[in-house]
Amino acid sequence: MKSASRFEKVAARMWNLLNEGKPFTPIFTLGVFLSYTLLVQGSLSGAGFGFLVTLPLLVLYWKFDFPLFLRNYLWLPLIVWLFIEGTDSRLLPLFAYGAGLYFFFTVFFWGTIYYHLRIGTDWLNFTRFWKLVLKNSDSTSGNAQEQLPKVGLLLAYWQTASIEQTLDWSYLWFPLGLFVFAWILHHYLFDWKPKLPTESTVDAPVPASSKVYVLIVDGMRKDRYMAADTPFLERLRQEGTEYTNMETVYPARTVVCFSSMFTGARPEEHGIHSNMVWNTTGVKTDTVFNRLRDVGKTGKILGIAHLVDAFGSKDVHTVTAVMHNDVADRNIIDRAKQIVRDEDPDLLAIQLIGTDQTGHSRGTLYSEYVQKIEEADALLAEFCDELDRLGKLDDATLIVMADHGQADGIGGHGHLDEGERFVPFWMYGKHVHAGLKVDTHRHILSLGPTITKLLGADIPHDSRGVLLTEAFKEESS
Repeated sequence: MKSASRFEKVAARMWNLLNEGKPFTPIFTLGVFLSYTLLVQGSLSGAGFGFLVTLPLLVLYWKFDFPLFLRNYLWLPLIVWLFIEGTDSRLLPLFAYGAGLYFFFTVFFWGTIYYHLRIGTDWLNFTRFWKLVLKNSDSTSGNAQEQLPKVGLLLAYWQTASIEQTLDWSYLWFPLGLFVFAWILHHYLFDWKPKLPTESTVDAPVPASSKVYVLIVDGMRKDRYMAADTPFLERLRQEGTEYTNMETVYPARTVVCFSSMFTGARPEEHGIHSNMVWNTTGVKTDTVFNRLRDVGKTGKILGIAHLVDAFGSKDVHTVTAVMHNDVADRNIIDRAKQIVRDEDPDLLAIQLIGTDQTGHSRGTLYSEYVQKIEEADALLAEFCDELDRLGKLDDATLIVMADHGQADGIGGHGHLDEGERFVPFWMYGKHVHAGLKVDTHRHILSLGPTITKLLGADIPHDSRGVLLTEAFKEESS
């Protein structure tokens, strides 16, 4: 299976500028306003002045996300501004143009053309995708309920300022009022963010394993897993130790989650806050891979190109994400077998992407999504059969998990809507208790320190995750 090329890695970063909601808002607003002004008015007169006046609002919408339930309040600033300035007849065509471009981008360019070319979805995918965009509640550009009122206010504000080309008090107190409004909402109503551990990980004895294999089904929603027929994973769950209240991090985006999983650190500490990694040095904290190197052991992630930006090419084997979704996980498993045969790492984490991509392109509440979970089960069974044949499972620990779940609407994830917050998580091996259910609240930060202890290494220096000691049998003296 091909690795992600340098071009694909650059393209993935560029795509994230439009995929992640935070950079999408200013980029899309800028594109809409300038193209509309040139096409309709034929002149950019006043646009520069209007942009400078609008800049404080752009900064505010960059700082304050208005996630999930808070997005319902985004229409109020737009209504207030239109009430103050009046509804100029020139605004309606601008709004219609912006809304049209938005739905063309999300439903047709992204949801149909992009997904057809990248993962092979049908050319008629728009017939379902429009419903997913309208219902989406995640932190991407496909969240219509967040993006439309944000872009609407920015366009109205910019248009008014460009026409008037004079400063009055409204351009001072309106941004101040919006700042106070946003701060109050985020300070008092943004109460569903996980309360992650703040103390450093407390060391404790954990029985040593010769190998650790982390089997990650990206975006596997917990309740949809339970609806799937998964004989292999279900055997591991029933014969191992399951953590029934394992919570992901916020924002629940893949690179953010993996960064916390393999450092044990909180997002505000490792510095990764979306799939777009602005920091060229990757995670700012110590990693599982650093600790393993200290004791002469090796660890690898086999995953998508985005993960290289967080951990570097030394610790990540990339897989190309440009392939039909029906063969993606098959190719990943074949590559994983090859890595085991050629490199035999002490830690191998495998990211299966088919379930997540199906959720994003087709939605989570349809049979295709459950089918991808069932395909992942069969492929992971095949991979573990190969490990067994090679004698790698005798003293190994298997960890099955998802990095995050998915909500409804483009399989959205990021803002911790229902279905994405608590993830499947269980362990299996000769040192792991059989049939144990641990209901204690834990977070995916626990993965990193637990892995290093299993492999005889020190806990990552910045780890906050609680060691999952309940899962292990006491070592015989």
